[in-house]
Amino acid sequence: MNEGVFNRIALLRAEQGVSRRELADALGVHYQTVGYLERGEYNPSLHLALRIAEFFGLPVETVFSTRPFPRISDAPRDELGRAASG
Repeated sequence: MNEGVFNRIALLRAEQGVSRRELADALGVHYQTVGYLERGEYNPSLHLALRIAEFFGLPVETVFSTRPFPRISDAPRDELGRAASG
């Protein structure tokens, strides 16, 4: 049974222009911890997961999941070729 936790940390950092070090400093963790989280090499504690979601201003289930997130390239597209919004 896979106990992995999937996340969108790297995507959210890129969207918001936040470096690993900036996120780590805001959370009070080592910047390498952010890399481990992004790669799925480390599962965050509930407290850390909630703090990460709060940092990005999103519900925790938008940032973390027990199932893989769909790829952006798999999102439905409208007639203009843009990803359809929700």
